[in-house]
Amino acid sequence: MRIILFLFWVPWSSALRADLPLGVSLAGDPGPYTIKRWKNDWPGCKFEGGIAQGRVAVVESDALKWLRVNFAVGEIGPEQGGAGWRMPFGKHEKAELSYTLRFSKDFDFVKGGKLPGLCGGPDNVSGGRRATGTNGFSARLMWRKDGRGEAYIYHKNQKGDYGDSFAFPAAFRFPTETPVKVRIAVTMNAVGKRDGTLRVWIDEKLLVERTAMEWRTVDSFGVDGLYFETFHGGGDASWAPTRACWAEFAAMKVGR
Repeated sequence: MRIILFLFWVPWSSALRADLPLGVSLAGDPGPYTIKRWKNDWPGCKFEGGIAQGRVAVVESDALKWLRVNFAVGEIGPEQGGAGWRMPFGKHEKAELSYTLRFSKDFDFVKGGKLPGLCGGPDNVSGGRRATGTNGFSARLMWRKDGRGEAYIYHKNQKGDYGDSFAFPAAFRFPTETPVKVRIAVTMNAVGKRDGTLRVWIDEKLLVERTAMEWRTVDSFGVDGLYFETFHGGGDASWAPTRACWAEFAAMKVGR
């Protein structure tokens, strides 16, 4: 797959009307990522974590601009330990998020943490807010202990209040210092049917495929948001990093 770094940004008023693909540009020179820069690059977001606290910066290497999130030692969650926001892009029946990911040398995976994905619906369905079929869904990725990986999914038929884990193959490990290309694709189900899909690729290898997903019981929402979220956690301090580490994200695009 060819990853494209888009050199433009689409104003929120246009993003509501525009068809996909939609690229995320990181405007300006490398350096600290301010609230002003964030609002320019990620139009339409209603909340953020990590920007005001100074944990996010733009760095440049390998001919790409990367959004670097520095994880706070001893902390979990996007508000205290990482970064997170949700950028809306209008209702779609299917969407695919792609980006390039790189973990720092000696990254502290601990028990696990979240990575960006897709979402939809009127509510922020995560953090123990169970998906009901009418309030929305979220489809993010996670790293796990020793660099293992999984899809972490809030959907209509999830087993409990927290998301279901769809593990990557047992031999998989996220590398450190080496970029990997991520794709996560969601197709919505027809109301009353379990015919939605979820697929995840890392470096063009299909690692997760679910073809009987029920994301919703109403047709009032679809895939409508890029859920940028990365942090250690987990629900308690045993998930928190014990040393300084970061993750970087580049060439982020939503397509179909």
